[in-house]
Amino acid sequence: MSSRPATVEVAWLDKALCFSPADSEARAWTRDGLHVVREGDQARLSHPSEPDARLVLALADWIALGGSVAVEKRGRVRETRLVIGLAAVGLSVTAFVFWGVPVFAGPLARATPIQMEKDMGRSFDAQMGAMFHRCEGEPGQGVLDELGTRLSMQSDTPFDVRVRAVQAPFVNAFALPGGSVLVTDDLIREAETPDELAAVVAHEVAHIEKRHVMQAVWRSLGVGLLLDAVVGGGTGAGQQAVLLAGQATDLRYGRDAELEADQRGQALLVGAGMSSQGMAPFFERMHGEGEDKRLAAAAEFVSTHPDSGRRAQRARDGARSGAAALSPSEWAAVRASCGAGSKDPVTRLKDRLRRRGDKAPVDQGDEVGQD
Repeated sequence: MSSRPATVEVAWLDKALCFSPADSEARAWTRDGLHVVREGDQARLSHPSEPDARLVLALADWIALGGSVAVEKRGRVRETRLVIGLAAVGLSVTAFVFWGVPVFAGPLARATPIQMEKDMGRSFDAQMGAMFHRCEGEPGQGVLDELGTRLSMQSDTPFDVRVRAVQAPFVNAFALPGGSVLVTDDLIREAETPDELAAVVAHEVAHIEKRHVMQAVWRSLGVGLLLDAVVGGGTGAGQQAVLLAGQATDLRYGRDAELEADQRGQALLVGAGMSSQGMAPFFERMHGEGEDKRLAAAAEFVSTHPDSGRRAQRARDGARSGAAALSPSEWAAVRASCGAGSKDPVTRLKDRLRRRGDKAPVDQGDEVGQD
């Protein structure tokens, strides 16, 4: 066929579309190889036997030839393929979020730039500061921070570890992205010896060194990615919603990560010349109290540190003797930093409310010196 447009007569013969240009012999395109594209009020036909040839018919003429079935069938096939394709994409995204992200959370965490984690840590710090007020006792805060420094010097972390005590109505300690460790005043109260407190801090420093914190963040972000795909419109609202809803107190670690942090934490204590014998008794006590549903504060620690009973036995098996983590005066300063020496929960609650009231903003008209 020439490259010039030509008028043809078209008809079906058996299973072939036959047409005869005026200036050449008749042609036949088999139905099986026929490709039909509907464009507005036209049907454009092609065939692999003549890849450069096109047959253009008015859509009405094509339908009159009985071609409507072929067009509609092809359209349904395309729609079916589209639905199947979208479903496959949806399943792939879901599988990636719930299986792929947990699997790749470790490599993703290790690949996260240090500066990026530090920036994220500052954001978490600000959020935590709004939720949990820093305890007032500066001497005790200094002792805690120095304890974190001594332990981090034995680690291979690129972050400056900072430890501080905060007021919170539950027993827990948690690491933030970028190197911060928060220890609640209720945990300080529950710790019976400096070695128990040091064991908890060492455990959190180990989480930081092993990038477990970023692994937990990546897992949380995975759920946020799914929410963002469904309702966030690609704005990142889903990820932000998950992180803000859970906060750092809900960044859970798997049992393998917890065991790794236990073992590494004990190694950090031994490396710093401290006793690692405080981890097992604290875990055992929290495990026993956590099973009593009336002790909600201890239950919080158990919920974020799973399998505490079994881990306590492993910690006991791996315990080594050493120097006390803190001197008696240092321990007293830490205990006093948040008023943790009081065992009376009513008194402690009153103190916490009083401290928060003292920090309330003052109206300009009530300032000293204002008439």
